[in-house]
Amino acid sequence: VYNEKDGCVEEKNVHYVPGLYKIFDEILVNAADNYTRAAGQSYIKVCIDEKAGSISVENDGNGLPVEVHQEHQMYVPEMVFGHLLTSDNYDDTEKKVTGGRNGYGAKLANIFSTKFEIECADPGRKKKYYQCWEENMKKKDKPKLTAHSGAGYTKITFYPDFKLFGMKKLDKDIVGIMNRRCVDLAGIMPASCKIHLNGKRLQISSFKDYVQLYKLEDDTEIVYDKSGDRWEVAMTVSDGQFKQVSFVNSIATPKGGTHVAHVADQLVEAITRRVNSKNKGGMDIKPYHVRNYLWLFVNCQIENPTFDSQTKETMTLKAAKFGSKCDISEAMITKVLKTGIVDMVLQWAKAKESIDLSKTMKGVSGPPNKKTKRLLNIPKLEDANLAGGRDGRECTLILTEGDSAKTLAVAGLSVIGRDKYGVFPLRGKLLNVRDATFAQTMDNAEIANIVKILGIEPKKEYHSCNSMRYGHVMIMTDQDYDGSHIKGLILNMVQFWWPSLFRMPGFMQEFVTPIVKVSRRSVVQTFFTLQEYDKWKEENNNGRGWHLKYYKGLGTSTTAEAKEYFSHLEDHSLSFDYTGDGDDENMDMAFNKKRADDRKEWINASNDEEFVDHSKDAVTYTDFVQKELVQFAKYDVIRAVPSVVDGFKPVQRKIMWSAFRRNLKSDMKVAQFAGYVSEHSAYHHGETSLQGAIIGLAQNFVGSNNVALLVPSGQFGTRLQGGKDAASSRYIYTRLEKIARLIFHPHDDPLLEYQLEEGQQIEPRWFMPTLPMLLLNGAEGIGTGWSTSLPNYHPREVIANLKRFLRCEPVQEMCPWYAGFKGSLVLSCDKVGYDVIGVIEKRGPTTLEITELPVKKWTQDYKEAVLQAMLSTDGPGSGQIEDFKEYHTEASVHFVVTVTEAQMAAHEYIGLLQSFRLRGSISTNNLMFFDKDGKI
Repeated sequence: VYNEKDGCVEEKNVHYVPGLYKIFDEILVNAADNYTRAAGQSYIKVCIDEKAGSISVENDGNGLPVEVHQEHQMYVPEMVFGHLLTSDNYDDTEKKVTGGRNGYGAKLANIFSTKFEIECADPGRKKKYYQCWEENMKKKDKPKLTAHSGAGYTKITFYPDFKLFGMKKLDKDIVGIMNRRCVDLAGIMPASCKIHLNGKRLQISSFKDYVQLYKLEDDTEIVYDKSGDRWEVAMTVSDGQFKQVSFVNSIATPKGGTHVAHVADQLVEAITRRVNSKNKGGMDIKPYHVRNYLWLFVNCQIENPTFDSQTKETMTLKAAKFGSKCDISEAMITKVLKTGIVDMVLQWAKAKESIDLSKTMKGVSGPPNKKTKRLLNIPKLEDANLAGGRDGRECTLILTEGDSAKTLAVAGLSVIGRDKYGVFPLRGKLLNVRDATFAQTMDNAEIANIVKILGIEPKKEYHSCNSMRYGHVMIMTDQDYDGSHIKGLILNMVQFWWPSLFRMPGFMQEFVTPIVKVSRRSVVQTFFTLQEYDKWKEENNNGRGWHLKYYKGLGTSTTAEAKEYFSHLEDHSLSFDYTGDGDDENMDMAFNKKRADDRKEWINASNDEEFVDHSKDAVTYTDFVQKELVQFAKYDVIRAVPSVVDGFKPVQRKIMWSAFRRNLKSDMKVAQFAGYVSEHSAYHHGETSLQGAIIGLAQNFVGSNNVALLVPSGQFGTRLQGGKDAASSRYIYTRLEKIARLIFHPHDDPLLEYQLEEGQQIEPRWFMPTLPMLLLNGAEGIGTGWSTSLPNYHPREVIANLKRFLRCEPVQEMCPWYAGFKGSLVLSCDKVGYDVIGVIEKRGPTTLEITELPVKKWTQDYKEAVLQAMLSTDGPGSGQIEDFKEYHTEASVHFVVTVTEAQMAAHEYIGLLQSFRLRGSISTNNLMFFDKDGKI
């Protein structure tokens, strides 16, 4: 309603009769229509007399002709206002942008009034017309005609029959709505037509002024735009529920309609794109989510609009018949994106994600007497007997690294009992919840199980463990680097989702086991970290005379050792102590993907000689991160980033050293060779990873190695699937390529610096090849803090540059090269990489032939992601081709694509390479490697 005192439009709960409001609105719209139909109108005057119970609407300009209608033989004003289904506006073949039709609406005002007066002046005929109806149009006076020499005008005055509306008078509620409707008119009519209400001109001269009347927060921004002569749009942010104020040809449409959707859809599409680009990894935000935060104002002129009912609250005309189109400008979209709506939708999404997470992963919690005593349907859980009961807070859940560690824990529980200890095995590494996508978190069954077992709820703050099924969590992982990482991921989850539990004394604990034991006669030394062992070895003649046992994992420990560990539990368990905000900061630094640069500094500043003192009862979270987890981070980089000296990562170096050691000239099964490598090079990780590395060294399809060092005897993978189509390692064989010993010459072997591990000599720190393998086969890797990417280069160009270098001549710049690649590589515009271009040719007016793809774009992936999407009938990019056929082999690419002539024209306009996504890129600005001293 319109608040005249404050000069604003405000929301208010009112009681009114829609019928009375509608007959008033019909008269008002007729007056507004006259501006469109007749030139020269300069005002509309509305007078609402509450005491007299009357309403009058007057407008100037040429109005109804004061003459007798030839067909109906009555004066036109009487025909329009006093007889049903007679109008001057029924020609639907004419394109009109008016709101009324002088049909039912105006007559209904007459029918529902005790008195209805029409007064109009016709300057052309110099006549003034007056006529009055009474008793709901039952009683009619004869028209009174007088001479008139002034300007034209039309004035309607009516006295509503309040008893028909169940009313006694014009009350404040209905008057407030009528006043607001006059304000509406002031905002949507052209500035040349002044609107007067009860003798006062409304000081509103534009739609932009009108929108400002709505009571908004002081700092709420309103964005305004005009599209052509028929569309005005304004937008601001709503409170989470879609709002709209809209007008069609001066008609208020409180329920919106197709005209509002026409505008809203454009804005929602742009906002949704921006929101989802900022919400990567979060829930998929749909257009209707964004729409809820829009408050739209629309004023438009539509040709021959249609509505859902006589009340005209919703426009139903299809957009194709509007007679015009509202094109939201890029300038407005830019302003809209700056209104804060993006942040509001993101805030809502985060809150929604939190609620959904709680519903999906809700633990079993509540008062102690209502806690669930027994949990079912959680595979491999060994629940503590007292968990979920009155003494649940005294129970400890042991989270183990895999099933073998669980077996060790269960064996140990035979010593201390199972009343207060439960065991649950983890399958590999836990999800990093700090950087996980919403979908990843929602789909993670393992985290959901942990939540249920503990009886906790995501993001909830806990002040005690009384409502939980367990009061402690003990992490039991291998003592190697990967075990430290798993430990860190669990701590990261607790700190991120339950900081109160992270800080709670004694809640988080770890179970430590030896990684190395040395013995001599009856003397046994136990070491919990490799750094600790290395330090002892330096001080004890490199361990000579001592028997060494390396515990590759918890599975290495015997049942007897498990019972020994648990019988001295105080020596093998440590609590994590919270010492302040620094602990939270260290966890965030270690696991927040946005802090890669901080992790680089963390790794560079670390001290290899520092380690966690496991002889103490507790370790701080900061010490764990700075002394233990950092060792995993360093090792993770070593595993991922090759040496600049020989181009190898550690696992590749172990493989080649083992092949040289065995003099692998005859075929050997990859699976068997992997076992040999593991045995002789002290390889401590999974066999599958090792087998994959062997296969990688033998691959020779386009985009893999330029110079393979192992022979691929069998199916080692092709460019069809980028090597993923390799056969099982049980069925394929390999041996050394002849060129391997030419590049890694055996005469150099005695000169290399070999390493010692587990008491045996293993591979050297690096080989010294005759050619820089890093340039020949390139490299890719992602580690903690660092990554690397180097393309392949042509061996002949590399050799030529080596010769230039030896002759002290300037070397020449080289272009990346991949054996068998038929496309082209072009230096990119920014000169920090290369554009990799496939091959596509037009073979006829409707035929295209693709014979090469960009490097590392695999045939099967391309078919599914590009061609099938272009062929499909729905979805993005669909309907762009008619069909395609495949003629490629495992080594070559060959698609024949059929299109229509129209599709061909569209593709050629865009460019065939771009349209068919046959342009890739190779970066040369991320060249990070280890030098001869093992430093990045």
